[in-house]
Amino acid sequence: MIRYNVISIKNPREIVLLKSRPCQWGRCFFCDYIHDNSTNLDEIIEFNKKILKNVTGEKKVLEVINSGSAFELPEETLNDIKEIISKKGIKRLILESHYMYKNRLDELKDYFGIELTFKCGVETFDDNFRNNYLKKGMVYSSIEEVASYFDSVCLMVGIKGQTKEMIKRDIEIIKKSFKYACINIYVPNTTPVQRDLELIKWFKEEYSYLEDYDNIEILWDNTDFGVGGN
Repeated sequence: MIRYNVISIKNPREIVLLKSRPCQWGRCFFCDYIHDNSTNLDEIIEFNKKILKNVTGEKKVLEVINSGSAFELPEETLNDIKEIISKKGIKRLILESHYMYKNRLDELKDYFGIELTFKCGVETFDDNFRNNYLKKGMVYSSIEEVASYFDSVCLMVGIKGQTKEMIKRDIEIIKKSFKYACINIYVPNTTPVQRDLELIKWFKEEYSYLEDYDNIEILWDNTDFGVGGN
């Protein structure tokens, strides 16, 4: 499992994949990522210290991802990140959060005291598919509500049961309403969720041009950021 990388081309930054306590939602039907979690707090803290030692501050931007939300990282790990931000002169931090923490985002913004972008895994703005099939547990009243909390959202493309119409709508929403977006092409894992190769082929033909957008990233494989593993 690769835990540290430097992204130099689009949106240059350092990125670390840390361990955290169990995801507090933990019911997403498509996700086996949570197997990277641990309940051994001391082990998590020491493990994360080793990964964070790689950070140099060379890009002045740091992205921290973990198998859940940033709020599930140990307090000591958060403190270690804060110290690195100070020592390495990092100006912007990127973290992940489930929508359930939407009312707590300012806690970490105040804690770190620098520009902070939260990514939220929406997966799709189709309410039925997101919550009844993917079991995402994300309910909101409007797109504007989501955008009022999160500048950046993540979509998932290429799952059997998705339709072209769903994806077209999702793309229009991110282009219109969000400052940043990441589109993840679904990669088969240990869950029952299946990959739709025809839908992925169509998406590549129709939407590869999004790679030219500075604010939209496409992960054709889930390790395209240079971290993670099988």
